[in-house]
Amino acid sequence: MEYGALALFQGIADGEVEAMIRCFRMRRGRYEAGEIICSYGESSGEVGVLLQGQAALIRFDYAGNRTILEQVEAGGVFGEALAFTPELGDCVEVVSGGESEVLFMEYGHLMKRCERACAYHSKLVQNMFCLVTEHTRQLSRRVEVLSRRSIREKLQCYFRLCRLEAGRDSFLLPFSLSALADYISTDRSAMMRELKKMREAGLVSIEGRQVLWLEDGVTGRS
Repeated sequence: MEYGALALFQGIADGEVEAMIRCFRMRRGRYEAGEIICSYGESSGEVGVLLQGQAALIRFDYAGNRTILEQVEAGGVFGEALAFTPELGDCVEVVSGGESEVLFMEYGHLMKRCERACAYHSKLVQNMFCLVTEHTRQLSRRVEVLSRRSIREKLQCYFRLCRLEAGRDSFLLPFSLSALADYISTDRSAMMRELKKMREAGLVSIEGRQVLWLEDGVTGRS
């Protein structure tokens, strides 16, 4: 495959990536939809690179309530060393969203000095730093949404962020409406009722995962 299309391996030739895979003793895993890729708290200090497909970082609290913490697309990275240790008995899992392929590497290989002083090793560390920076930005965005008090305010905040990221009023949700309820940490039925009210008020139009954000045009706010 062409590794250069993935953010972690940008600027590194495919042959050099293959050499790293052998040197670092990386392993591959293939997963079907709904299959657990890994569970935080049970991992062995590995970092996962999603080569193909998509996955979701999902938290289950002690009562079994499910919250989507993060959506991982092809090229994304995940791992307990890059996140947190679950507290209060919570379970955090990375779940495949379809047919996916993951490359696993030991976190220590990223941090230790390369004995051969390989230029591509340094590039890998640089790319990982950029990915962690982007990961931090995404977490800040999530906090911005969850800090809103009502369901409508959460939806408005999330849609505005998606609109800004897309650069237009129409955008595609990265997941289903059911998953959106998990993402904003609210009851699905209550969220669907609020979305219906927002449609009737002319604030938003939704067809499947396609969203047309109308509120700013209606109200005149920017």
